[in-house]
Amino acid sequence: MSGAERDDRDARADKRRQRSAGAAETGPTMADLAAIAGVSAITVSRALRDSPLVNPETRARIREIANRHGYAFNISARNLRLRRSMTVAVVVEMTPSPERQMSGAYPLDLLGGITQELTSHGYSVLLTSLQAAATPAVQAADGVILLGQGAHEDAMHEVRSWGRPMVVWGAVSRHESQVVVGSDNRAGGAHVAERFIALGRRHPAFLGDSAHGEFAERHEGFAEALARAGIVSTMATVPAFTVAAGADATRALLHANPGIDAVFAASDLLAIGAVRALVELGRAVPDAVSVAGFDDTLLGATYVPALTSVHQDFVEAGVLLARKVRALIDGDVAQSEMLPTRLVVRAT
Repeated sequence: MSGAERDDRDARADKRRQRSAGAAETGPTMADLAAIAGVSAITVSRALRDSPLVNPETRARIREIANRHGYAFNISARNLRLRRSMTVAVVVEMTPSPERQMSGAYPLDLLGGITQELTSHGYSVLLTSLQAAATPAVQAADGVILLGQGAHEDAMHEVRSWGRPMVVWGAVSRHESQVVVGSDNRAGGAHVAERFIALGRRHPAFLGDSAHGEFAERHEGFAEALARAGIVSTMATVPAFTVAAGADATRALLHANPGIDAVFAASDLLAIGAVRALVELGRAVPDAVSVAGFDDTLLGATYVPALTSVHQDFVEAGVLLARKVRALIDGDVAQSEMLPTRLVVRAT
């Protein structure tokens, strides 16, 4: 059903509701508001639903007229007619821990963008973790935003089995059939490689886990850019995305490859762990070993020494995730989208 057909249905249903209840009891109808505003009933319906098809000035004017004349838009009745809950479930794939908290830029900034976009269009946001997602409220949501694909995309496959409209935050290039919003991870990795090359580093290493699509893309961009300069990088697989895991992996890396002179970590937490281990081992940062992270978090920016990191725009990504899931809920087409990244050079 098209947007115009839905608007027309809402307007007709409003007229029936008003006739059955009696105009003296319920106040003006959409048709009455339309006559006062000098627009069609469909335009009134769209304005009261905050549809972008009506310009902001007209929406505000119609809402003011509705409020002044005591019109009450029956949201519950509309949702029942549309068979919608007007709720979007946001499922966070990561397992929070004291070292990897939900209060970090990921996922908090993503959630900010998602909530900003969805609530401004009349949706409620239901936040949960993947481990607690099998509840009736989550299953009844109109759509799902999944933050994180999981190792080998396991989380994505699990949520897709629910049969709800779904948009995913993660690696874009691997999933032509799934709507994904992500950052240009390959370009981010290449930016770090170019920085290390400019600094004269010849023995770089990457900390991450290629089972996760985003990390794999970061490593691919990093390794390909280095290879063009005739440099081969070392990869150290890290089992967790924490400061402690980054420190442990860096100690093992330096033990096996004492000549390492640059470390690119797939996240800021891993990078901070790398800096910590390097300092403990007496390897000065950045004089002996350069370090870069990914995410450009506040923690990394305020760490001492301040961390060089790849910036990705989580807030804008959250807005895009919300817009795309709204489009899918409405039966419209949505495409995957990749946001640009840039290297923020600091002290490491």
